[in-house]
Amino acid sequence: MGRAYGFGPSTTVALDDVDLTVQPGRFVSLIGPSGCGKSTLLRLVAGLEQPDRGDVRVHGVTPAKACAAKMIGLVPQSPALLPWMSVLRNVTLPQKINRGAAKRRERIAGFAERGTAPDAPDMRELLVKAGLGEAIHKLPAQLSGGMRQRVAIVRAFGLRPDVLVMDEPFSALDEFTRESLQDQLLALWDELKTTVLFVTHSVSEAVRLSDTVVVMAPKPGRIVETIEVDLPRPRGEQLFGERRFHEYEDLIRDRLRRAWHSDVA
Repeated sequence: MGRAYGFGPSTTVALDDVDLTVQPGRFVSLIGPSGCGKSTLLRLVAGLEQPDRGDVRVHGVTPAKACAAKMIGLVPQSPALLPWMSVLRNVTLPQKINRGAAKRRERIAGFAERGTAPDAPDMRELLVKAGLGEAIHKLPAQLSGGMRQRVAIVRAFGLRPDVLVMDEPFSALDEFTRESLQDQLLALWDELKTTVLFVTHSVSEAVRLSDTVVVMAPKPGRIVETIEVDLPRPRGEQLFGERRFHEYEDLIRDRLRRAWHSDVA
């Protein structure tokens, strides 16, 4: 699969010959230098852009069909909450839109045999599990940055998507808040078993969260290595003190350095 921007001499190849298969229920992180196509790949999966060659499939259908069936959830870098709506109204709004999605999902091969789509979760319960029980009736402006991002994550999980794409959702947060939200994300993911495709620049974050870390390099954007993270779950704070955790960090940093040197060579 490939994606390029511009024409002629000014063409920038964002992705070149990218071939990636993600198994259902896996947590996969994309990591690499700026300009290696991580966010472009996420936008292709989310149906926000189209590849110039090759194709993208989500459970065998195009991202457009998957989105119409509410099979894909998106958490961008900015929470993008509606400022005039309470936290509860923000997270329940997607359930009220595109009510025909469940029937579209059932028509997709493989899902009809599994029965009807999952029941909509109790959004109040999800908010409480995400530590937002006291913020249910507040407006976004009354929340901290970390709380707003948690709202965005709950909103996406509330659709019970088959695939959740997350584009550096914690990048603007301080380290303590970031680690707290990692805990909340892992708890929700463990309960709902959604497939996650997660973009990050943090090696520690990638190791802690992921089953698989995909290392990318720029010019052109490409995958240079796929690393399986064989660490037990749940992955609490004690993981930071374990030798194997730091061995994975060192391995990924080594691969990132190689990717960087191949770019500047």
